[in-house]
Amino acid sequence: MRLLPRLAPLLMGLALTACASIDVSSNYDPGAVQQLDAYKTYAWLPQPEGSDKRVYNPIVGGEVQRAADDYLQSHGYQKVGMGDNPDFLIGWHGAIDNKIEADTVNSYYGYPYDPMWDPFYGGGPVVMAAPETYVREYEQGTLLLDIVDARSKKLVWRGQAQSEIDDSAKAEKQQSKITKAVTKMLERFPPKPGKK
Repeated sequence: MRLLPRLAPLLMGLALTACASIDVSSNYDPGAVQQLDAYKTYAWLPQPEGSDKRVYNPIVGGEVQRAADDYLQSHGYQKVGMGDNPDFLIGWHGAIDNKIEADTVNSYYGYPYDPMWDPFYGGGPVVMAAPETYVREYEQGTLLLDIVDARSKKLVWRGQAQSEIDDSAKAEKQQSKITKAVTKMLERFPPKPGKK
């Protein structure tokens, strides 16, 4: 029996674990770039409400706000009250969605078979192992950060971060992931024209 087909599930699991990163993107109103560069002060929009208490709870909300405050204040922005005429307002939303991923793997991982590269080929007939499909269900978390112009109340910038959820992770690791997601999004604010 060939070793590669027996190792395929293990290798697939390692590959999927390695892919559990945070994907970040952002979008903005191109006509507001100069305005965004002039922002100095901000205030938070009210805590959002939603039915999924894994997302909409004081712990997650507090971590999102703490991470954003740390980043913005370390980059020269000043947090003020809603009544102090802030330049922009910041808010967040989140969601957890169920996802399904299917990967088909054969003995040679998609490469055409060539006996020259097979260390086990001894000149006899070659038996190819049947491809196997691995189906994996997981949960994906999405976090949105919105920047709203305080005067016009118009959305001018949005950051989005997505990552696989690990419910078994310790609280510190989950909070660290929120901090990393918020930081990676805000690294794109204010936007640089031509980059999203």
